[in-house]
Parts: sequence; structure tokens; C-alpha cells
Amino acid sequence: MKAITLVGSTGSIGTQTLDIVTQYPDQFRIVGLAAGRNVEMLAAQIRQFRPQIAAISAEEKLPALREAIKDLDPQPILLAGVAGVIEVARYGESETVVTGIVGCAGLLPTIAAIEAGKDIALANKETLIAGAPVVLPLVAKHGVKLLPADSEHSAIFQCLQGVPKRGLRRILLTASGGAFRDWDVAKLAEVTVADAIKHPNWSMGRKITVDSATLMNKGLEVIEAHYLFGLDYDNIDIVIHPQSIIHSLIELQDTSVLAQLGWPDMRLPLLYALSWPDRIYTNWERLDLVKAGNLTFREPDHQKYPCMQLAYAVGRAGGSMPAVLNAANEQAVALFLEEKIQFLDIPRSIEWVCDRHQNDNRTNPSLDDILAADNWARGEVLAATEKLATPSRLISLH
Repeated sequence: MKAITLVGSTGSIGTQTLDIVTQYPDQFRIVGLAAGRNVEMLAAQIRQFRPQIAAISAEEKLPALREAIKDLDPQPILLAGVAGVIEVARYGESETVVTGIVGCAGLLPTIAAIEAGKDIALANKETLIAGAPVVLPLVAKHGVKLLPADSEHSAIFQCLQGVPKRGLRRILLTASGGAFRDWDVAKLAEVTVADAIKHPNWSMGRKITVDSATLMNKGLEVIEAHYLFGLDYDNIDIVIHPQSIIHSLIELQDTSVLAQLGWPDMRLPLLYALSWPDRIYTNWERLDLVKAGNLTFREPDHQKYPCMQLAYAVGRAGGSMPAVLNAANEQAVALFLEEKIQFLDIPRSIEWVCDRHQNDNRTNPSLDDILAADNWARGEVLAATEKLATPSRLISLH
């Protein structure tokens, strides 16, 4: 039975991971749980899975959490704040830590888990995008495994099983195209928050669903694929695949192409990250190609998705620039979800902040450099927004 710690337990990744643990109690057990601020859900999870330790990031919520589980015996260790989440990540005899925290907030707990010698089921792409110059050397130093738990990189990882070391030639990341794949570019100026969080294929959190609508999620995945699989950016392509049945493909040196297929279900990559190198039998719906019907592909519209090319440029620049891209995107998306800026202001503000960072890009950043770049980028997006009479004028700052 594999011992697991889950950080980000009340989010989409967290709840689906716990669904797997519930379905396979003879395979997995929970050692630690950490969540953001949802006391009721975290308390229910603690009651069901009986972790040895739990933390809530919002420190002011700790008394309410204590009250919610005061009758439990034995009581888990209860902690709060960023320090509490970090302690959960490194705690005890768990073998694998699932990183389900959205955004750069997952970086420090992931580092703590690696330093404690735990394998990482990486569902938080921003950790590697922002922190790869620090994270990858630590992975090598501590001899832990970094297993992708999102659908695209899991697909690549699955296809690579048994491929010779230098057999990989190209990666093809598939993208659904998000909420606006069938919209005319001219209509994007009218996008509302309600429009942007309606993903046609996947059930995900609000932030990642907006990233899918801008295709920034795919741009970030390009950077992550570069770090995970070691290919140059010229050999990592994006293709729109509206059906989300093929989750990504690899091309080998002899031009053979391998793909991983399945219904859109995040539990499959999560299960593989937890069970690798084994395969666990499931009673989940099996793929029926006749039912799936036509599988179609098209080239991304660069005019509709400027975030994609921006991510390629930032990835090639390297250093602290990806941390700036990631933080600026997180802040811009948050402002959009709060209806403080418009949808098209997201790529405009990100590009503006990245341009401003070019002269300060650290080619070999330390953890402190990465955290400083992250903080600076968020502040720049906020400052730019506050200076504007109307948010849509962000483009004038470029």
C-alpha cells in the first residue's frame, strides 16, 4: 500500500486524487492533507481519510478547523499558513506527494517534499515552469522521481515507456482550443468571465479553465515539456484537437508517431503517476473509438492565442523569465476573474511585464531570485492596472 500526501486537497486535482484513494483503499493511503481555505471540505476529508497531519493555508481558519474535527480520536497534527503546508509536504513516511496546489504557491511545498526524499506526482505545472532551475538539480541530488500527473505530459510519459534514450525526436501537445476555439477573433473583446470558464471538454478549476481559453495553459506546457523531456523548443509543437481523445503524441527518430488516447478524465493520469510503473485495473468507462467518432486536428490560430507564442519566446529566454511569465499570468487571470480587466488584457499585460523584465533576466536564478521575480511580476500587473482609467487601455503601455 503506497503512502500518499496530498497538497491542494480541496481543489479539482485533490478531490479526484481522493476519489482514486477511495476506489483503491488496498493500494493507497493518505498520510497528509493540505488545503487553502475550505474548512468544511478539508474537515470532511480528514474525517474520511484520517491523515496523520493536515494544514490549512489560511491561518485565520485554523480555529474553525480544530472545532470541526474536535471529536476525532486520535487527532491529526493540525498546522496553518505556508509553513504548515510545507511541513505537511515533507512529513512522515509518505512515498509520493501529489502537488495539486494551483500556481506558484506549490513551489515551496514541492521543494520541501523533494528535499525530504519523496517522489512527486506533479499536477502543478507552474512549479516546474517557474522553478525548474532550482527544482531539477534537487530532483537529481535527492534521487527522487518527478512523475507528470497532468493529461498531456502523462500521455508523453506513457508513450515514452520502452523508447530508447535518444529515440525521441518531437513532441506534439494536443490542445482542446478552450472555450473560444470556434469564436471569431473579433468577438473576443466581448468575452465575459462566464464565457471563459465554460470548458467544452474538461471539468477544471476557474484559473486553469481561463488559461485554456487563452491557450496559455498550452504555452506553459511547452515550457514544462522542455524541462521534463529535454527537447529543444523547435521540437515541441502544439496542435488543436477539439475532441480531447488523443492527449498528446511523440514522434520518434524514424518518424513513427505514438499517441495516448482516452476519454477526458483527469483520474487516469493521476492514477498512472501514483501507480507507475504498474498498471491498475479500473472499471472506468473504456474508450470506444466508434462512439468517439471523428478525431480532427488543426493548426492553432496565433492571432486568437497570442499567449502561445509569448510562452515560446519566454521559454527560449529562460532564466527567471518563465517565473515572470507565470506570475504575470496568474495575476492577470485573477484580475479578469474579479472583472477588473477584460479578457484581451490578459495577454497584453503579460507581454508588457515580460518586456520590462528583459534587462533584469537572471540566466541562472536562485530560489530567492525566482521568488523575487514572481513577486515583482505580480506587483507590476497590479500597478499597471491601477494606473489606467479603463483596464482596456493596457495595450497602450506596451
